[in-house]
Amino acid sequence: VQLQASGGGLVQTGGSLRLSCAASGSIRNYYAVGWHRQVPGKQRELVASITRAGRTRYADSVKGRITISRDNARNTVYLEMNNLKPEDTAVYNCAAQSIMTSNYDYWGQGTLVTVSS
Repeated sequence: VQLQASGGGLVQTGGSLRLSCAASGSIRNYYAVGWHRQVPGKQRELVASITRAGRTRYADSVKGRITISRDNARNTVYLEMNNLKPEDTAVYNCAAQSIMTSNYDYWGQGTLVTVSS
C-alpha cells in the first residue's frame, strides 16, 4: 500500500488542523493505521492510532486535543488537531500496521505542522 499524508501547515497557538492519510488500497487490510510525529533530534512518537475495528489510542501529550478517525469507503484516516501548541510542531506521518508482523511497515512521506507562539 502507498500512503499519502497531507494537511500540514503553519498555524497559531490554539489553532486547528486536519491531517489526512490517503491509502492506495483498502485500509481494512491492515491491523491499524497510526499517526506518528518526529522532531529533529528527538525520538519518533506515536500520536494516535486506530484499528480496523475502530479502537483508538492516544499519546498522553495529545489526549483531549486530537481525534483520529477513519473513512473506510475513502481509504483515508484523519487526524483532527485542536488547541495546538508550539510543542506540537513536527513532521507528522501516517503508517499502516501489518497484521502479519505487528509492525508499522508502510509509511507515507510526512507533512510538516508548524505551530507558532
